[in-house]
Amino acid sequence: MARHVHITGANRGIGLAIAQRFLAAGDAVSTIYIGDAPPEPIDGIVGDVRDSEAVNAAMDAFEAKHGPIDVLVANAGITKDGLLMRMTDEDFDAVIGVNLQGAFRCVRRASTSMMKKKSGRIILIGSVVGLMGNPGQVNYSSSKAALVGMARSITREIGSRGITANVIAPGFINTAMTAVLTEDVQKQYRDSIPARRFGEADEVAGAAFFLASDDAAYISGAVIPVDGGLGLGH
Repeated sequence: MARHVHITGANRGIGLAIAQRFLAAGDAVSTIYIGDAPPEPIDGIVGDVRDSEAVNAAMDAFEAKHGPIDVLVANAGITKDGLLMRMTDEDFDAVIGVNLQGAFRCVRRASTSMMKKKSGRIILIGSVVGLMGNPGQVNYSSSKAALVGMARSITREIGSRGITANVIAPGFINTAMTAVLTEDVQKQYRDSIPARRFGEADEVAGAAFFLASDDAAYISGAVIPVDGGLGLGH
């Protein structure tokens, strides 16, 4: 039976790879996004996840077409890196606003539908740096670390309704974000990864597809690393 899968930021990178995995299984995929439009048949609406009214209106429209949301993947995220002493309030607030507050707004709306039908999968896209930290990313690592507490609180609060909430913590993944790094910097990062390579977006998508499956029905409040061993289970 086809599911309604909502993925924020499914127009590029990891979000698009996750969307393609679910589409291949015959699921309907919707997305709130900013920037270039996602390819068909992804159903997209431009919107800011920091805006509760925009999130609620978009999900209302998607559910009118595709039915209640069965799977939510909170993927949308931004970076505004900088050393602690030079990081501005604006850069800190912007990253927290999208990565953490945006995820909360999407989870809050999607969970109302999930609770009514007593089933659902909530998947939050975190990061290995949310578990082990990274210089120059106090804002980003804080936002991603907080998703772990969010998933575990959701699990305790509504887990009895057949709803699971988990975090995927990707490491360095081959995306437009890593492509801009110099070859020397990429080599330094690769040398720190036990697998000695960057991951692929499809590998993150595989973890998301598993967590949304019946095989993962008894997994909740977990952090699933997709990092080639970089975090070593932090």
